[in-house]
Amino acid sequence: MDSIEREVEINAPIDRVWGLVTEPGWWIGDGGADEQQRRQEGELHIVEHAKYGTFALKIEKTDPRKYISYRWIGGYPDPDGDSTLVEFSLQEREGGTLLKVVESGFDSLNKTPDERKQAVEGNYEGWKFQLNVAKERAEQG
Repeated sequence: MDSIEREVEINAPIDRVWGLVTEPGWWIGDGGADEQQRRQEGELHIVEHAKYGTFALKIEKTDPRKYISYRWIGGYPDPDGDSTLVEFSLQEREGGTLLKVVESGFDSLNKTPDERKQAVEGNYEGWKFQLNVAKERAEQG
């Protein structure tokens, strides 16, 4: 399995959800944005989390209010290390926004098959948690 897909209906305007998903690395951690320190190094966005470590992200493509993708780079500070592509798609719905995430590229990770399987399984559950965090944050305003 090379990719993960998850989605959530959010009872909030698309502009509010867009503001959230355009924060590089908002999904890293246990749900509190205050748990992170962020900085930029050229085109890389660096997210430091005391519990989970340091991650590098590169914005790959944006289509305002509709789509943003990030290259989630493992092995920071090596920008050529393992990475997955994280894509967020937004669709305006009556009364809110549909937020979809697709993370792909697990098959190309420099890991054993068992490690890749664990990464997919862990991130599958992680995205369920993080989309609920996004829903809560966006609905609170």
